[in-house]
Amino acid sequence: MPATAHERPVIVVAGPTAGGKTALSVTLALSLPGGGECINADSMQVYRGMDIGTAKPGMDERAGVPHHLIDVADPSVPWSAEQWLSAAEQAVADIRERGRWPVLVGGTNLYLQAFYYGLFDGPPANDALRAELDALDAAALRARLEADDPDAAARIHPNDRRRSIRAIEVAASGTQLSAAQTQWDAPHRSDALLIGLDWPVVAINRRINARVKLMAQAGLLDEVAALAPSLGRTAAEALGYKQLLPVVTGAATLDEALEQVKIRTRRFAKQQRTWLRRLGTIKPACWLKPAEISTEVLAEQALAWVLGQAGH
Repeated sequence: MPATAHERPVIVVAGPTAGGKTALSVTLALSLPGGGECINADSMQVYRGMDIGTAKPGMDERAGVPHHLIDVADPSVPWSAEQWLSAAEQAVADIRERGRWPVLVGGTNLYLQAFYYGLFDGPPANDALRAELDALDAAALRARLEADDPDAAARIHPNDRRRSIRAIEVAASGTQLSAAQTQWDAPHRSDALLIGLDWPVVAINRRINARVKLMAQAGLLDEVAALAPSLGRTAAEALGYKQLLPVVTGAATLDEALEQVKIRTRRFAKQQRTWLRRLGTIKPACWLKPAEISTEVLAEQALAWVLGQAGH
């Protein structure tokens, strides 16, 4: 039986950064019977003013398709996964109530994991411990993590201070983040249809390099300079912004910073590919090869699969 408007599945568009998720989600939303609305699952697109560096959907794209959870937070304050998940679930309910299709799109792994499996209910923040850990240099912080939770250290990149500090904080409460986070072993939600974009490494790296060049031409440095006084700790860690902030202060050249943006973004895409492989166990799912076809054809393939799964 076809799903009613209130039962329509959430269409989840996942893939590496610079992989064309926004273009596909907008084209697909416009093609769905009754129309779709997009829900942002990018942790930095929630911040107002961070437009160029986050590749935020343009106003023309947002004019044709309603977008939710974009520009909902000031970059001076943190926006948590818990806040995002609560707002995303509300957006899903509201979109269904309007008889439309929810289309969740973004590349923040934690957000998508939370959407499918829920969030680990860890201990509250320990501000004193966080301040102590934040004062450590990278080597000392890494040594502390390896001592407190070696399994978490094996999964967390040495440069990821935020996640390293959180893992140590959890360990200090008497458990270990690696042992407590069992979302991947739990049943995932059954009301979502996953559309994954599978890019060859060489092709996605080429797109990343091209995107960074376009961002620079579009005025990324000016955007970072304007936002610099108001960037909180979380927003200041965003790819592109973190690397260009030293340019604003004169501590690095623009060419050096842009090269670092490319390198860091390619590494991020590699992490996303690793994480996306874990989504391979999620069903139903449709994995597409965007390097071989246009966005329009890609959307046609996605639409046919979605309607078939939904019983249309």
